[in-house]
Amino acid sequence: MSIPNNRGPLPPSSMNLHGAVDLSALKARAEAARTAPQGGAPAAGNGQQAEAQPASGAGAAGSPYVVEVTEQSFPQLVQLSSQVPVVVDLRAGWSEESSRVTAVLEAIAVEHDGKVLLAKVDVETQPQIAQAFQAQTVPTVVAVLKGQPVPLFEGAVPEQQIRSFIDELLKVAGANGVAGSLREGADAEGAEAAAEEPPLPPHHRAAFDAIEAGDYLAAAASYRQALAEQPADAEAKAGLAQVELMQRLKDVDAATIRQRAADEPDILESQLAVADLDVSGGHVEDGFARIVAFISRTAGEPREAARVRLLELFDVVGIADPRVTKARGALARALF
Repeated sequence: MSIPNNRGPLPPSSMNLHGAVDLSALKARAEAARTAPQGGAPAAGNGQQAEAQPASGAGAAGSPYVVEVTEQSFPQLVQLSSQVPVVVDLRAGWSEESSRVTAVLEAIAVEHDGKVLLAKVDVETQPQIAQAFQAQTVPTVVAVLKGQPVPLFEGAVPEQQIRSFIDELLKVAGANGVAGSLREGADAEGAEAAAEEPPLPPHHRAAFDAIEAGDYLAAAASYRQALAEQPADAEAKAGLAQVELMQRLKDVDAATIRQRAADEPDILESQLAVADLDVSGGHVEDGFARIVAFISRTAGEPREAARVRLLELFDVVGIADPRVTKARGALARALF
C-alpha cells in the first residue's frame, strides 16, 4: 500500500493491529519463550534478552543496522520501532527475487546510517513471524512504526521504487515522532530535526490525536470540519477515508467477514466488508477487483453504493498510486 504524505496520520494498514495481524501477541509469546525453562535449563542465558544478530551478507557489510531476526528477538524490533522505522524483510534463501530485494534494502539501510533498521526474517525458519504479517509470498516487505505494521510491497520491485517506498516511510515516521537514530550520539540530532517539523493544522492535529487514542469517530469529525472550512483539502479528504475505514474494521472478525462474502457474492455489504479487509491488509488490487466485479454484475442503488465506496478506497490508497489508476480504468469499463 502506498504511504500517505508526511503531514498525515499513520497509514490505514496499521489497523491490522485490531484484526488478523497481532504483533503484541507475537511479542508476548517470544518473551514467554525466553523465560520458560527448556530441558531444565533457563532459556536465553538465564532470562537475559536475546540479541538480534547483525547480518553477515556482503550487501550489509556487517552493518549494525541490518539484523537477522527470530521470534525470540522480535520484541526488540517492536521496542526500537518507537525510535526508528523498522523495515521487516520476509524472505527465503531459495528465492532469487528475495535475494535481489534484500541486497537493495541492505544498501539502503547502510546509506541511512542508523535512521532505519532492516530486520531480515527467514520465513522457513521463522514461520510465526511470517504468519503474523500475513505474508503470502516472498519477498514481502513490511515496516513497523510505534509497534504498528505498515505493509510496503510484495514481490520483485525495482530498486528505484523500493527507494521511494523507504523515503516516504521516513517522512511518515518523522511526522509521527519516530525521528531518532541508532547511530551513537545522534538521538539529540534526530530530536532537534523532529522539533523543526512544521505543526499540523488544528483540525488535522485534533484528528491525529484522536487516532492515537483510538477514537476514529472523533478523528472523522475533525477531518470533516477541516473539509467544511477548506473543501479542497486533499489531506483531510484522504485522512477522512482512512479513519472511516479504521472505524469500519474496528473489532471485526476477519474469518467471519471472508466466509460471509463467499456465501453472499451478491450482497453489497458482504462484498464491501471483505474489500475493506483486503485494502487494509495490503491486498489492494484484490479489494479493488472485488468491488469492480460487483459493479459489473449489478445495477441500481447497490451499484452506486459500491462505486462510492471504491472512490473512498482510492483516497485511502492514494490517487497517484498506479493500482488506483489501473482500477479507475476497470471501473470505467464496468460502468460504461
